[in-house]
Amino acid sequence: MTSSQPNWDLYRSFLSVLQEGSLSGAARALGLTQPTVGRHIDTLEQALGLSLFTRSQSGFIATDAAYALQPFAETLASASSALLRAASGLGRGEDAQVKGSVRVTASEVVSVEVLPPILAQLRARHPGITIELAVSNRMENLLRRDADIAVRMQRPEQDVLVARRIGNIDLGFHARRDYLERHGTPRTWQELAQHTLIGIDRENAFTRKLQPLLGDLSSSAYAVRSDNDLVHLASIRAGLGIGICQVRLAARDPHLVRVMPDLLTIPLDTWLAMHENLRANPACSAVYSALAAGLDDYVNGR
Repeated sequence: MTSSQPNWDLYRSFLSVLQEGSLSGAARALGLTQPTVGRHIDTLEQALGLSLFTRSQSGFIATDAAYALQPFAETLASASSALLRAASGLGRGEDAQVKGSVRVTASEVVSVEVLPPILAQLRARHPGITIELAVSNRMENLLRRDADIAVRMQRPEQDVLVARRIGNIDLGFHARRDYLERHGTPRTWQELAQHTLIGIDRENAFTRKLQPLLGDLSSSAYAVRSDNDLVHLASIRAGLGIGICQVRLAARDPHLVRVMPDLLTIPLDTWLAMHENLRANPACSAVYSALAAGLDDYVNGR
């Protein structure tokens, strides 16, 4: 390995080729020319003394060395993005507006159905704030600064996070009113099993934890299966069958009816978290406060 220190641009191109699978795809993603990305890869391989990709007619195939370096390149990318976001909110004069870029992560349903009106009010008050919304059901790492603020459905464990408990977002069975008029409203688990059920396709840690609450229902009982919560919600709204969704969200739709409320309520313990180093960042502080107030209103039906 040479003594030269590869700059960030080389790692950024490496990570993009790894994600896109080709020089052309990486070039489009980065807004660079294909030869430039190619030179970056060649330079990085020479600097590291490693072969990162096998060139073929179908594209660039990552080597074991590339996969070994991937998490470190991703950490560099997160740190670079976090630095730019932090810098965007600094240097504000007393009379200047709050401004800067803040990256928020939340689940698919919360991001699509709950956050937009909250963010609209935030932007009306602080038009200088830019929101990067990372939509994911994964637990983004706030310590690594994958995101600045996270809406999480469990208590954060790291001590260096500023965390606020919002409350429980309850889940329950729901169906469209006209579906129940056609097929009847189930009152027991046995009756429910005779209906068209909307549920998961593949089990995961969360669904295995919920299984004891679902009576005798198993994944084989679901006639419509998907691992995407937005698909579940859209299917319920379309009258496809009975599925689980957020109680507060369903209450906004006059066409949806809660089914078997006495037999199933799944509370999601909801938290808002931010790295404590961001307390003094005006943009992060403004977004955190707005999310806390908006989510509190949502949970409490206001």
